[in-house]
Amino acid sequence: MTQLEMGLAFLLVVYIAMPIEAPSMLCGMIDGPIGMVGIFAITVYLFFYANPLLAVLYLFAGYELLRRCSNVTGKAVIMKHTPTQAKKDSKMEKMNPPKKETLEEQMVDMMAPVGKSEPARFISSGFSPVANDVGSASMYQ
Repeated sequence: MTQLEMGLAFLLVVYIAMPIEAPSMLCGMIDGPIGMVGIFAITVYLFFYANPLLAVLYLFAGYELLRRCSNVTGKAVIMKHTPTQAKKDSKMEKMNPPKKETLEEQMVDMMAPVGKSEPARFISSGFSPVANDVGSASMYQ
């Protein structure tokens, strides 16, 4: 890095770290399509012709500049499409309406024997579940 690049990197770090407000006259130009294209063009130029560290720092500083300018002008270009948690919750409630009892659940409740029928009765029969001798047809005797 040259001394000029080191000095510019230091200034970018200071701008990113400190809460420096951008002037409203500058924000009027930057917080629009032409300003965004200009910041993008400078970033691409730095990536091709300067130290990559300087280009990355400028990328963060450019984002901060856009964010701070959107706060000054009130256009909120960056934060515009980020919904609040309350909006997200209301959308989720619309997508998930309260559950209603289905016809299947009603029929199961009507016809279910659990808790509604009399206890099981055991019937005596002559059947005995014991196998007869099969001779040599089985290995286990």
